[in-house]
Amino acid sequence: MAATIYYDKDADLAKLKGKKIAILGYGSQGHAHAQNLRDSGCDVIIAEMKGTANYELAVKDNFKPHTTEDAVKQADIIVLTLPDELQAGIFDAQIRPNLEKGNIIVATHGFNVHYGQFNMPEGVTAILIAPKGPGHLVRSEFVKGGGVPCLIGLGSGAGDTERKIGLAYAKGIGGTRAGVIETTFKEETETDLFGEQVVLCGGVSALIQKAFETLVEAGYQPEMAYFECMHELKLIVDLFYQGGLNYMRYSVSNTAEYGDYTRGPRIITDETKKEMQRILGEIQDGTFAREWLLENKVNAPCFKRLRAIQREHLLEDVGRKLRKLMAWIDAKEY
Repeated sequence: MAATIYYDKDADLAKLKGKKIAILGYGSQGHAHAQNLRDSGCDVIIAEMKGTANYELAVKDNFKPHTTEDAVKQADIIVLTLPDELQAGIFDAQIRPNLEKGNIIVATHGFNVHYGQFNMPEGVTAILIAPKGPGHLVRSEFVKGGGVPCLIGLGSGAGDTERKIGLAYAKGIGGTRAGVIETTFKEETETDLFGEQVVLCGGVSALIQKAFETLVEAGYQPEMAYFECMHELKLIVDLFYQGGLNYMRYSVSNTAEYGDYTRGPRIITDETKKEMQRILGEIQDGTFAREWLLENKVNAPCFKRLRAIQREHLLEDVGRKLRKLMAWIDAKEY
């Protein structure tokens, strides 16, 4: 069955008229939603912790940040752009006590709603508006007159009225310019986690590192290994983005295309796919969610240890040095 996709003509910004929108968190997604909605003529306020870099950024962008409690009390629509692992605690302590009947919670990712982390009061509904891109892109594409595709989903008790408000919100951040696909909290959450773990973050990162290590251990220069296994990946991904796998294969050499067909399946094997299926199962049954939430309840020791180890990998050290020599790529270091 084909997906239902909404565009500008299907959304009416007037549905947000007279409604105050509180963006909780002025990070990656929050800053983009707030500025885009303001530019679209919406009434927007910000909640951010005083003394933080994000608070100062909000002030620089001509917002007057509120406390979470104050922002929720003022708002009709409350938008959660906070980290997944913090949302449930903040919801219980600062959001829920200040909600009123008729309020709408907008989730930019379905994690906490899908896994039952919010005890939603009666008369308060949740909708999902999830841009399929990072916040800086949501903002930059909007400024250029474009937009980032979004997903829309309805929580328990939400109906056509909430859908229209959600579409208006998506239009306000530029999503209907690119297309807004109707989905569910379940589908968005599970596919998003799967994509991150198996392809976009986990799969790609592990593939790059192991390929880099293989070349270095075989005696090749680390700089050569970096360029072949990391740097050139962007060129290939850009071809994917423009025209899919077949356009990439059309654009590369016949030698590369033949190597793709004959060697790729030796790397990503049936056993790899079985592991993908196990990972999907852990997402579907809540195993991953419980693991991640428990990790954060004890101050994330495993997460912090893994982060520290990965930051010291030879690939990263070589990359930092080489990127400094390439001023045109606007290198970012963390």
